[in-house]
Amino acid sequence: MRDASINVLGGALAPCSTAPVTGFYRNGCCDTGPEDRGQHTVCAVMTAEFLALSKYLGNDLSTPRPEFGFAGLKPGDRWCLCAGRFLQAHDEGAAPQVHLAATHRTTLEIVPLEVLRLYAAD
Repeated sequence: MRDASINVLGGALAPCSTAPVTGFYRNGCCDTGPEDRGQHTVCAVMTAEFLALSKYLGNDLSTPRPEFGFAGLKPGDRWCLCAGRFLQAHDEGAAPQVHLAATHRTTLEIVPLEVLRLYAAD
């Protein structure tokens, strides 16, 4: 069963993106549950810098993979990132902006709210 859909601010979890469709459950939200081992809970706005870092670190999010129905991400797209990858990007100085209302509360197990607020887009 999924955790309650509550955001890092304590309110109802807002949608992150339906174009492209994101989320571990591909429901447009950064919901999580026991199956989501990567904790895809941070609603982030992609930047060229972050996409380059992610590709360098072995997770190419920008190249289309039609065999998986994935068109590839571009700057400006919203995407549910793994909380650990977001924190790594913060440490590397390449973190993208974050939509706090669409970022799941379990993110706070990995990323402090003060860090998320540094990148708040909303």
